Amino acid sequence: MYRRCGFRYEKKLRAVGAARVAGIDEAGRGALAGPVVAAAVILPEKFRHRRLNDSKQLSPDLRETVILRDLEELEYKEIAQVLNVPEGTVKSRLNRGRAELGRILHKFKGIL
Repeated sequence: MYRRCGFRYEKKLRAVGAARVAGIDEAGRGALAGPVVAAAVILPEKFRHRRLNDSKQLSPDLRETVILRDLEELEYKEIAQVLNVPEGTVKSRLNRGRAELGRILHKFKGIL
């Protein structure tokens, strides 16, 4: 799903002389619940790309499973306990989530 981004804040910053404005995002369970990974990017002012979107392209179930395993490095059993699902479901979600991330990243090969 493509949502048009608003540039209200960026325009205000540029109007007062900001030369670079970074977009930031985070992934994780939150500082109180576990580690958080954050990233920032500075794109050219007029940059537009219809396919560039956020990590929310993954369903919440797949996204949370990938984050718990690949970013927070929890074991399958621990993830199953956190999500209250069988280990087999964890492994299935992880496989599907990684495959979907691969498809998403493949779209950007040579662009980023």
